[in-house]
Amino acid sequence: MTTPTNWLDLIPSEAERSVRQWVAARGEPEYRSRQIFRYLWQHPLPSWSAATDLPKKMVADLTTEAPIPRLALETQQVARDGTVKNLWRLHDGKAVESVWIPGRDRATLCISSQAGCAYACAFCATGRMGFERNLTAWEIAGQVREAVLDSAMGLPTNVVFMGMGEPLHNWKEVSRSLTIINDARGLGIGARRITVSTIGIIPRLKELARRPEQFRLAISLHAAISERRAALMPVEKKYPIAQLTTVLSEFRKRITFEYVMIHGANDTRADADALSELAKNLRAMVNLLPLHPTAGNDLRPTPKDDIRAFAAYLKEKGVNVTVRRSRGLDIDAACGQLRVQSKQRRGVQVK
Repeated sequence: MTTPTNWLDLIPSEAERSVRQWVAARGEPEYRSRQIFRYLWQHPLPSWSAATDLPKKMVADLTTEAPIPRLALETQQVARDGTVKNLWRLHDGKAVESVWIPGRDRATLCISSQAGCAYACAFCATGRMGFERNLTAWEIAGQVREAVLDSAMGLPTNVVFMGMGEPLHNWKEVSRSLTIINDARGLGIGARRITVSTIGIIPRLKELARRPEQFRLAISLHAAISERRAALMPVEKKYPIAQLTTVLSEFRKRITFEYVMIHGANDTRADADALSELAKNLRAMVNLLPLHPTAGNDLRPTPKDDIRAFAAYLKEKGVNVTVRRSRGLDIDAACGQLRVQSKQRRGVQVK
């Protein structure tokens, strides 16, 4: 028995060629391949049965030989501020999250690249799960596709790889998904509206830097003093700030430092001085984020007034800094929280 083809797991140029071959093998006219291909990403369909412009026999063959895979929506939460969090169940029972964040002139979709995460950052609910598996390219880009299929959402203006997992730990599949999301024959979202957030996996950072597209880069920094960062992020021991700085100094893409403010852990004047020096040397922007409370740790968010003072001090030092507000606090929108709750409801022990 022939294994069904998954065209969604191919980058657009590969998928286009495969669709043409499939159509030609059946003696069908070339225009049928264009009809089929557009339904993958440009005008996505939930299933081939919705392709009313195709012959019934072709629809039946497509359903058997090249079915359209879907992510199964298990739970959806909608916050008072409009933030929407989806928990997706994958074919093997694993689960990942995506978050839709509407704004006045944009809609940002935060997507996951792994089920779980191997890097155990102290403040992250996903890190407490441990690593389960990498997502495939279609499972990553499929989170955007599902948004397009949802009439309440649609195609986001911005996509950020800031969901569950470390994108550069799954670089092969993330790289392919970047092509699918960016390519005009795929989802067609501009490279400058796609951000890859990483804790700084140096070998893969170099590979991202070699890509010609102007994807945005966000570094999950969270402390600019090595010893303090190591207490929050074990990756610092393998890829310390000094090495990371060397690589980033050669990076030609715009860099943003993501910095979660944690009381007593990274919010002192010494922390601000170290951060300002690093940001100015690399001409990086800084996003300060209030710690999103999660169960399982005793970390406390920096008080709002102290965050504002920290930001003001950075600005005095000449740093381009923004204070981000927490979104979706009433729906457990911190990365990994919804999945943890789902496991607890099903009686699965969470570390």
